[in-house]
Amino acid sequence: MSEEKSAVPAWEQRFRAARVSLPDWAEDAPDRALYVSNATGTYEVYAWDRATDAHRRVTDRPNGTTDAELSPDGRWIWWFDDQDGDEFGVWRRQPFAGGPDEEAVPGLAASYSAGLALGRDGTVVVGRSTDEDGTTLHLRRAGAAEPVEIYRHEEYGGVADLSHDGTLLALDHTEHGDAMHSAIRVYRLTADSVETVAELDEVTGRDEPRGVACLGFAPVEGDTRMLVAHQRTGRWEPMIWDVATGAETALPLRDEQGRELPGDVSAQWRPGAAELLVEHEYEARSELFSYALADGRLTRLDTPRGTVGGATPRPDGTVEYLWSSAAEPSAVRSTAGTVVLRAPGPVPPGSVPVEDVWVDGPGGRVHALVQRPANGPGPYPTVFEIHGGPTHHDSDSFTAGPAAWLDHGFAVVRVNYRGSTGYGQAWTDALRERVGLIELEDIDAVRTWAVDSGLADPGRLVLSGGSWGGYLTLLGLGVQPENWSLGLAAVPVADYHTAYADEMEALKSLDRTLFGGTPEEVPERFSASSPLTYVERVRVPVYISAGVNDPRCPIRQIENYVERLEQLGTPHEVYRYDAGHGSLVVEERIKQLRLEIDFVRRHLATADGGTAAATAPEPGARTAAGTGETV
Repeated sequence: MSEEKSAVPAWEQRFRAARVSLPDWAEDAPDRALYVSNATGTYEVYAWDRATDAHRRVTDRPNGTTDAELSPDGRWIWWFDDQDGDEFGVWRRQPFAGGPDEEAVPGLAASYSAGLALGRDGTVVVGRSTDEDGTTLHLRRAGAAEPVEIYRHEEYGGVADLSHDGTLLALDHTEHGDAMHSAIRVYRLTADSVETVAELDEVTGRDEPRGVACLGFAPVEGDTRMLVAHQRTGRWEPMIWDVATGAETALPLRDEQGRELPGDVSAQWRPGAAELLVEHEYEARSELFSYALADGRLTRLDTPRGTVGGATPRPDGTVEYLWSSAAEPSAVRSTAGTVVLRAPGPVPPGSVPVEDVWVDGPGGRVHALVQRPANGPGPYPTVFEIHGGPTHHDSDSFTAGPAAWLDHGFAVVRVNYRGSTGYGQAWTDALRERVGLIELEDIDAVRTWAVDSGLADPGRLVLSGGSWGGYLTLLGLGVQPENWSLGLAAVPVADYHTAYADEMEALKSLDRTLFGGTPEEVPERFSASSPLTYVERVRVPVYISAGVNDPRCPIRQIENYVERLEQLGTPHEVYRYDAGHGSLVVEERIKQLRLEIDFVRRHLATADGGTAAATAPEPGARTAAGTGETV
């Protein structure tokens, strides 16, 4: 490594190091693949001809591109073109070998994407979501000039899959009004009609709704079997549903020792449909198995301890997967024992392994992932890095943000609060009506453990997070003002009433499910869960970053919260950037974390009167006097 590069802090090296996603390949042309990489400093789509090992950048946009698909024959690359990260756009396509982009389905106005399905015969189904129309599905048959609308509903839904022969279309929908538990409808597509042929709904009319979701039709001509994820046992696991006969086949997933897999389980068809690739997520880690349908044999595939961020079975019988751990950077690996795809340039520096901590909380045992810095014994200044979602979870995977705080002498704690996935349906579904407040109870239980155990310095506790984690940060600073020393909130919900009015329709649907109605129907619930309600109780400095084009946590509701902070004289700084719900530009991500580190350095005092971060102020960050505005 050159002297110039070695002078770059390790935390910046982790952000700048090139990364690649798991490659996706064309089913009928497996040597043609797509992946996403930040090799140029912005996340863009790349085409990879595996036969010649030729790589080509497909998209080149100021704010980056990540949403793309290959046609089954590998001839076309479809990619979603939004404006400045607002997620509102149209599909375009480009020849795999290169050439001009063209509007893929002329006649469809811009929308939020609700899925895409590409058939072998040229059939296309496009899902759209808008505030005015809800969800609509549009079918363009092979040879037709214009698409036709085949579905419309005010609640959110999405295109799930087309059968191998293109005659069956699966839709995951929430027409019943429960956005946390979807149902499945299957349509038969003929030359002149679209008719419903099967329904799988385990929500309507049930006291304890269970979700189902399409995992894909069998990849065999004329096969009417669908792989389905269901929650009948209180967790996600797969089964096979024949949509022609209605027959359901349970899949008893037990390992070589006869033990049932305890966590959430997903699966996908392997080529030929005689076996499944099974992914098991349990307690923040994941592992892969192969399942033989003929004899029910479940065989574990050799993957290291950590997190599989995606996997795909290849026609040659191997499985390629994206793997990392908290200590080791990600890599695209193969069960053949090779690294399939390596990003150009140096490998980013590693970080610190995680420790598993279980804490008794008001709703059950709470799992937290803990990392300690390498600068001697605690108690340490500690960052509670809260994940988004909320139906998501932190895992034992490589993340540049927490690693940066460790480099600066902080311990990092991540909490898989109620609402998180990977711990069973009851844990996820607990997030109802007392939205935000339930999660804070679990975070508080872990905070108490962190202080009592000697890990965390109670006078130097930072509450931090992005998206739902940013929302919980602002809510926590007001609901639990005595618990925290300062807060860092990225793209948060700050004023829930206004957020609901401005957010994309898919999130309105989720909020109606979480709260049991709209702000007009249950205003007291929205108020009880809104950070703006508690802003007068905030006693510590607050840092907020926001994308001005964000459709998920829109800017107006953040401005309402900031205006109230200003009126109250609460110390705060705000950074607004020209993108949506986060940035795909590496330098922008580095800038945002640099501003957070500088904010903490200036506001979080150490026991000896110094500051928690032992680094000098970074150049380029200024605060406009009297406004709290970072410019």
